[in-house]
Amino acid sequence: MLRDEDSPERAVAKLQRINAALMERLERIEESRGPAYALTRAAAVLEREVVKRNCDLEQALSELAAINVQLAQARQVAEEANRAKSRFLRAASHDLLQPLSAAKLFLAHLGEVSSDGMQRDLVSHLTETIDSAEELIRALSNIAKLDSQQFRMNPAPVAICRLFRRLIIDMQPLATSCGIDLRFVPSSATVESDPVFLRQIAQNLIANALKYSTGAKVLVGIRHDGPAVWLEVLDQGPGIAEKDQERIFHEFERLSRSDQPGTGLGLSIVRRACQQLGHALELRSEVGQGSRFRVRLPTHGTAKRPETPSPTAPLRIRRGGAALLGRRILVVENDPEMRHAFTLLLGGWGLEVQAVPSIASARAAAARTAPELLLTDYRLDGGETGIQTILALQHDLGRALPAVIVSAESAGAIRDEVGALPVEILEKPVEDVDLRRAILAALVPG
Repeated sequence: MLRDEDSPERAVAKLQRINAALMERLERIEESRGPAYALTRAAAVLEREVVKRNCDLEQALSELAAINVQLAQARQVAEEANRAKSRFLRAASHDLLQPLSAAKLFLAHLGEVSSDGMQRDLVSHLTETIDSAEELIRALSNIAKLDSQQFRMNPAPVAICRLFRRLIIDMQPLATSCGIDLRFVPSSATVESDPVFLRQIAQNLIANALKYSTGAKVLVGIRHDGPAVWLEVLDQGPGIAEKDQERIFHEFERLSRSDQPGTGLGLSIVRRACQQLGHALELRSEVGQGSRFRVRLPTHGTAKRPETPSPTAPLRIRRGGAALLGRRILVVENDPEMRHAFTLLLGGWGLEVQAVPSIASARAAAARTAPELLLTDYRLDGGETGIQTILALQHDLGRALPAVIVSAESAGAIRDEVGALPVEILEKPVEDVDLRRAILAALVPG
């Protein structure tokens, strides 16, 4: 303790001792509270860090929300663009198929009345050119349809024997022109699929095999696999390298045989249709060993007995003559060129033709001369349809009226609306041989 009488030197010494004692006490106090203090300081630092990270997270969430809004807007724009593309392609396909159909009918009539060999050859080349344009338009229309979000498949039981019988009729002319032996292995299986699109899948796979095969045979058959079957198309072509096996399913890809007609869209349509139907699609191929395309289909049961399709399917079409001579046909078609083409072609076959543009004019024409057969477009002006035309004329005549619908729209979509009406549906551009077959079948049943 300091005293008044202490000398300065003594006072300094005492203060030094007091300071040393205080320092020692402070050090002991610091040591005794060290861990708790350190934790408190660490907690304070962590709290500040958490606050900072929360601020960063809130900012990131805000930015993410803004990005999600932009993505939603971009998706909406993309979906609307896709819908607009699909609408445009469907409308453009319909409008383009109308003049193509008229042109094909005019050419068919010109080919029948012409006696000049060079002119017939020119007609043949023009028809082939129109066929190529038609194939491309239909392919683009099918892609637009399959890409549409509103498009729906209609699965139903499909008997393979019936499918094969129809495919022979569809594909035999191409096989004959390619010089290839197209064979179908009979099957009693019944599968679950959309009948229209399964037929198109098979047609595209067979057409691909026929066009690009370098062999002499294409085989189509069924291979059983538990609760499913594989629809297989085998060719003896050059085969496809593994590096190209994905690429051939892209649009407009053609790896070989560039001299062959085609759009390069067939396999792309096959893949899209299989994806929509949930059917697995496989390709097995090696260079020089041919290719095996196959589609896995769920079974629906079996048919009572297999039917062996005929290797050839003659259409038994008589060109004009007594079968058509003088028979009365009413044509309802809103397109003037198509009406004119139908009048020329059908008149050349010996039919008595009345051609009108609407339901009202059709009823008036039928009142003057009752038709034996109605040939009508599906989509007429003013929202009228061919189905409405058939029903109106049947009501007026008081009897069933055989009819053929020729339309640029999908036959599958129209067939659902036809129901039990005695109607055959042909798609534009219609071949004259198909039109004659349908008319004969309606006028001379059996």
